[in-house]
Amino acid sequence: MSKVVIVTGGGRGIGAATCVLLAKQNYKVCVNYHSNQQQAHSVVDKIVEQGGEAFAYQADVSDENQVQAMFVATRQRYGGVTHLVNNAGILFTQSELRNIDVKRFKQVLDTNVIGCFVCCKTFINQFDHAIEHGAIVNVSSAASRLGAPFEYVDYAASKGAMDSMTTGLSLELAGQNIRVNGVRPGCIYTDMHADGGEPGRVDRLGPNLPLKRGGTPEEVANAIAWLLSEEASYVTGSFIDLAGGR
Repeated sequence: MSKVVIVTGGGRGIGAATCVLLAKQNYKVCVNYHSNQQQAHSVVDKIVEQGGEAFAYQADVSDENQVQAMFVATRQRYGGVTHLVNNAGILFTQSELRNIDVKRFKQVLDTNVIGCFVCCKTFINQFDHAIEHGAIVNVSSAASRLGAPFEYVDYAASKGAMDSMTTGLSLELAGQNIRVNGVRPGCIYTDMHADGGEPGRVDRLGPNLPLKRGGTPEEVANAIAWLLSEEASYVTGSFIDLAGGR
């Protein structure tokens, strides 16, 4: 059976590293992106240069129609989608909760929670008997445990919701040969910190962690790939924390 995976937010950071690694492991990859076409196509080019199969697809994951179209396009190209990585996520400038407006909070929930929900729902509903087994990995955050006070309480709340969805869905699908797990990265070197207004955040926080450093997207990708693989065939409803010991 061919392994076909959709990685949302696959154009940069953890998503890009995951796409490249999975392609090396013989997955056929749909590199989802929201707006930066150039980044996504760079990931595809890298995969193709290494002998893998991939294509880029633009879709807003919070829009059910766009997500359904992405699954159809992937199925037409590679066959049924067997694996899903819900990695797309956004955050905004660091702020205390009292200064966060409702519009911002809703935007974060739309992408991080509704996007995960829509992609999971679409994945399940396209699953058929021709697909023997499948797996979902939801990319949460250590913020779901820590709360991200004075910085991103809205982001942390969205990741907490993702964790709850991961647990509940894993139990719903346990009898259908679909495993659902999560990873919770901490201080990882990605462009997302620049979105929050502090590009050097990992350099500031990394030395204070038990492991005394920040993590890399590739380290997170390794955990995602393992959870998707048959090596983790008895793992569902679980989380791997990649937060340097915090």
